[in-house]
Amino acid sequence: MGSLQLQSVLKGSFVSRRNDQFKLHKIFGQIAAKCSSHPAIVYEHGTDKDRSISYGDLEDLTNRLAAVIRGYSQDEDKDSVVAVSMRPTNCLPITLLSILKADKAYLPLDPDFPSSRIKHILQDAEPILAIVDDKEDASIYEGTPVITYSQLIKEAEFEKGETIVQDKKDPEQIAIVLYTSGSTGVPKGVKLPHRTILNRLQWQWGLFPYQREETRCIFKTALTFVDSVSEIWGPLLQGRTLVVIPKHVTKDPQAFIQVLDDHKIQRLVLVPSLLQSLLMYLSLQDERGALDALKLWICSGETLMPSLAEQFFKRFPNRDYVLANFYGSTEVMGDVTYHILKDLSDLEEVDKVPIGKPVDNTIVYLVNEDLQIVPQGEIGELIVTGRNLSAGYIRGKDSTKFLQNPHTVDPQYSRIFRTGDYAKIVKGVLIYEGRKDSQVKIRGHRVDLTEVEKVLSTAPMINKAVVLCYKPGELSQTLVAFVTTTGDAYVSESCIEAHLRSRLPPYMIPQVVTVDSIPLLVNGKTDRHALLTLYETKNKNDHDRTIDCDYDGVPEELHAAAKILFPTVASVIGHSVRQTISVNSNFYELGGNSLNSVYTVTKLRDQGYYIGITDFIKAKDMRGILSKMKIGTDSDSFLETVNLEEHVLEELNESHKEDVIRMVTDSFYSKADLEQWLMPDITREDYRELVEALWEPLIEKGFSFVIKSIGDRPENNVLAVGLNFDAHDEPEVSISSKLTIVFEFLEYLEGPIRDNRLPKGKGQILHSFMMATNSSLTSAENVIVMREMEEHCLVLARQKGFAGIFTTNTSPLTQQLGIDVYCYDVLLDYQVNEYIAPDGSRPFGQAPDDQRAVCSWKAVK
Repeated sequence: MGSLQLQSVLKGSFVSRRNDQFKLHKIFGQIAAKCSSHPAIVYEHGTDKDRSISYGDLEDLTNRLAAVIRGYSQDEDKDSVVAVSMRPTNCLPITLLSILKADKAYLPLDPDFPSSRIKHILQDAEPILAIVDDKEDASIYEGTPVITYSQLIKEAEFEKGETIVQDKKDPEQIAIVLYTSGSTGVPKGVKLPHRTILNRLQWQWGLFPYQREETRCIFKTALTFVDSVSEIWGPLLQGRTLVVIPKHVTKDPQAFIQVLDDHKIQRLVLVPSLLQSLLMYLSLQDERGALDALKLWICSGETLMPSLAEQFFKRFPNRDYVLANFYGSTEVMGDVTYHILKDLSDLEEVDKVPIGKPVDNTIVYLVNEDLQIVPQGEIGELIVTGRNLSAGYIRGKDSTKFLQNPHTVDPQYSRIFRTGDYAKIVKGVLIYEGRKDSQVKIRGHRVDLTEVEKVLSTAPMINKAVVLCYKPGELSQTLVAFVTTTGDAYVSESCIEAHLRSRLPPYMIPQVVTVDSIPLLVNGKTDRHALLTLYETKNKNDHDRTIDCDYDGVPEELHAAAKILFPTVASVIGHSVRQTISVNSNFYELGGNSLNSVYTVTKLRDQGYYIGITDFIKAKDMRGILSKMKIGTDSDSFLETVNLEEHVLEELNESHKEDVIRMVTDSFYSKADLEQWLMPDITREDYRELVEALWEPLIEKGFSFVIKSIGDRPENNVLAVGLNFDAHDEPEVSISSKLTIVFEFLEYLEGPIRDNRLPKGKGQILHSFMMATNSSLTSAENVIVMREMEEHCLVLARQKGFAGIFTTNTSPLTQQLGIDVYCYDVLLDYQVNEYIAPDGSRPFGQAPDDQRAVCSWKAVK
């Protein structure tokens, strides 16, 4: 008797929820009433640092803004939309909530999208209004009423706070419209109802509930991308503070990691390429203590490779971190299946990271071409049904994607969506097997290759174009366009790419390769394998990229550096290099991204040239990078150049006390390399007790100072403090906290060196025992201010007649700066976990072997 084969069907849990009949803004109103004074939105960016609004004020403001928005149209169509084209600031989520309260759906537009794409979306969606940033060009919105955010705010001044439309209890009403690349060659608008969004959010809140101490979450994903929905509304509908991150910060691993640490972010959604970039940067900097609070890492938008997951767990051993792999698309509210990894053992004997099982109230089938369910173990097209389904496309486009469900009569699951993705079920979970059509995922965005081909066909002199994806699903995947041209005139590949940049978003720009003809199979179809083989062969033949490097215009004094930089960029970007590398080339227009920018900095350092990651990312062209590159023997080589306002130094006095206490606490509590092993026995108040015990001796001795800004900064202008004593004339103070363990350890290291290896007597050794900086400084600014403090210590030591400066560094950064930048001599390099306290305990016993304490000396010449 044959065995009965199981069908390829996976069901998520059926969960009935009381509030799934509500709309998003209705739930927000309930939350705002409970936590009126709690900060709802925080935005930090330069001079705009700590621009925030409470839940109560946000409720009142958005009620008034909603009244203004409704006044622009009396259209009662439940699917009417308002376009939004704004860069990420605190104003953006305020605007979105106001639109929902006006009983409209919001339609995100990216200000960086080409005008032709924006015009198409406007013509297709016919929004009743467009809300834009103050400086945006409104000319492309012809036919659509436009209002700036400032105008909206001004008009709302005349509205009463309680002015809000009576909520219509229709959870199927559209809340958001997101445009995605279409199989017909044009973008399609996906309609997301309130109920669909809530099903996704409620599943998330159940599986990954916010912890009590998880007060802040970040919004950093592009508004046009579906992951932004859960990033914004997940925290706001749970009473958490939404921290808005500017786009440029997420491109800079150093700045991004600093923000995550500063706000103690506990969860992060990111594409695998961004995860790779962060892991590479952390490895480069050897920052073992970074991202200590970040417990939940969610990958989506691209294929998560087992090698990257393995790299993740090796980077964070014994941290109890969760790495989740989500699968979905805009049509199914972003995420419809999930798989959780908790340690390296979950990757044993795994060729592919599973995409897992369905979320609540959804069912997944794997079917053949006739929509018949295939047996488990066989590959089939993945189709989805249930509450995560969108309401379809604007104007009912692509009717072959949303169909009646032939496998059930249950009205809850009456519609299906054909994803176009293929998968199989192994041991009860889904394994992704790719696509058989023209759609791929690039940096989390779905790209239909036919849309790129259609735009290519409009380029002058192009006869035929075929767009393919090289190594789809891998981190090194690349879009490649093979084109033939008309006539005998030469058309440069860079010119064709420039044409595309004026019509497509950056993530859709392919590398262009001109060919004599497009190879065909015997059936007349394009021979894709032959084209990809041609591309691969071309790359191997072009492996030596020096012929593609143009050194004309490089200043003579930078020629040697250019001979290192240009080939390094070519080798890192590899086959993605889109044009000749010259002094005017932009790294990202060449094909670079945030991941290989970090790798490029690493490769340059391997060759003896140093540049800060921030300087590299901000450089407009190769000339800008060259101007910041320094050879390894230059003591300034690690410093990042940032335009800071002028600073002034002041000897420590009574007026600085509260600033010093705050900076010392912010710099050492939960961030210090030693104190982390004593938690939770260390409190913020312990640092106040320490500073107050030392305060009078510090003032009396006159060796300590602060750095102040004479420019305009938010909050205050005290940027840093350097606390110093004469090593042979240090006061005896008594403190009651566990910080005594730290100072006993430091004395254990420093005492023998001070007494036996350094000059004896008062006035000989300036002990630089503590430096702290203002938390408002960026990482790059922090390094520069530390350098200023170091220079002043040297000046102080000379003025007071000291023989030198003695210090102990426990941070890898300050150790690197001390040795490579400040040129200290290392007197002791001690493995922290070997320390045995007087009571026989090992207070730092859990520290890794590579955590060191370095005692250093710098003679004053």
